[in-house]
Amino acid sequence: MSGWRAPFARPLRAEWTKFRTVRGWVVGMVAATLVTVLLGLLSAAGSRTSCSAGPVEVPCPVPPVGPEGQAVTDKFYFVHKELRGDGAITARVTSMTGRIRLPDATPGVRNVAAGLVPWAKAGVIVKESTRQGSAYAAVMVTGEHGVRMQHDYVHDVAGRPGGVSAGSPRWLRLTRSGDTLTGYESGDGEHWTRVGVARLTGLPATVRVGLFATSPGDVTLTQGSFGGTVGAARFSEATAVFDRVGLRGAASDGAWSRDDIGVTIGPDGTPHHPGRFGESGGTFTVTGVGDIAPTGEGRTIESTLSGLPAGLIVVIVVAVLFITAEHRRGLIRTSLLAEPRRGRALAAKAVVIAAVTSAAGLAATVPSVAIGTRILRANGNQVLPVGTFTEVRVVAGVAALLAAVAVLSLALGALFRRGAAAVTTAVAVIVLPYVIATTSVLPLDAARWLLRVTPAAGFAIQQSIPEYAYVTGPYVPSLGYYPLPPWAGLAVVCAYAALALGLAAFQVRRRDA
Repeated sequence: MSGWRAPFARPLRAEWTKFRTVRGWVVGMVAATLVTVLLGLLSAAGSRTSCSAGPVEVPCPVPPVGPEGQAVTDKFYFVHKELRGDGAITARVTSMTGRIRLPDATPGVRNVAAGLVPWAKAGVIVKESTRQGSAYAAVMVTGEHGVRMQHDYVHDVAGRPGGVSAGSPRWLRLTRSGDTLTGYESGDGEHWTRVGVARLTGLPATVRVGLFATSPGDVTLTQGSFGGTVGAARFSEATAVFDRVGLRGAASDGAWSRDDIGVTIGPDGTPHHPGRFGESGGTFTVTGVGDIAPTGEGRTIESTLSGLPAGLIVVIVVAVLFITAEHRRGLIRTSLLAEPRRGRALAAKAVVIAAVTSAAGLAATVPSVAIGTRILRANGNQVLPVGTFTEVRVVAGVAALLAAVAVLSLALGALFRRGAAAVTTAVAVIVLPYVIATTSVLPLDAARWLLRVTPAAGFAIQQSIPEYAYVTGPYVPSLGYYPLPPWAGLAVVCAYAALALGLAAFQVRRRDA
């Protein structure tokens, strides 16, 4: 071995030998692994979900899965015809109104007011079939976000802003050419602007084409009586009026078919919040409830990692003792005689503790996620599906988080030289902000601030379901949604670890052993 590698290999080997020969440190890492796994599996075993069908408890319905593998909600009122081969649908939207359920002013008396939620939708759509989760593309007007083109639940393109009224109607057009669907909008039906293009690979020759309306629940976030954030979703519906409806291509003749896609049936056998349709003189009135979008309703794979904070505390203790024990016993002098370059000795310790901790992290997260998700499903819970890359990112990312926390804790140990002070500081800046932010103790803005600027930002690496800007939802830390993207959150804790290690290296060069 030549160059800088040979000198660095000696302290690296020495630090690894120290770690593996001290039984307490090895036992500590094993304990961190077991705590993470066991607490996660116990939490999964204690989580049971069932739904009522009258007096009988039955398994909850499984959410449909979209063409790209995400769990989706696919609930809307659909007025449609069969379209064979290429073609197009054009319609003018002259009105879009709605109703929203508000808190009851008088107990027991429903309080429903006129209004549209921001992501209420109505427009023209081409859909593979009436099956929930099937491929689609749609051009629509929305409550507050103007014209949009969306397809396959997770793709959204913005058109022109603005609402719709009889004095300012919006023309919509959707054309099909093979697997390619193109959306257009117009203010007068003559001058058209392209909104977007969607390619639905494998779209069958015969599809359903028509008009739709839907409206997601009105989600509100309020301050709780004792701090934190309380979320609520209330019923809303959207009603759109269409005219000048035209079809081009081989569309089926006769009357329009109508389907209340995804409507649920109550215990009394009647539809729960059904949609409606009316036609008079070429004018169509369509009312719908629900959404066509990804869903976050269900358990996530990271919910099996509920033992992570406890495991992190054990990792912090081991990492701190890895350096403070030498100071307490005076062994640091021996270490520095073997490696006089103090910065290099500290770097060797950091590499060893990072490698050991990441290995322990993988040993903890792989069985937690793999076994925990099976337990959740066996208990009737719906676990939201994710792609292989996302699952690997969560598992490997949590292992990287543990390694970064270990290096940060080691650096704090080098700076303080006292185990109790270093452990307390590490827990206070890493684990405590996470616990406070995710237990709804603080107002939402304060909780998000903590998860941006403290090392607790690293917990974002475990988020498997993203936040969608065009989906109404309670995106709060207590439900597993973080203010930073996963890799950005991990970068924050890594930056803290690098900064602390740099300060520690500067200090150990100036201090006496």
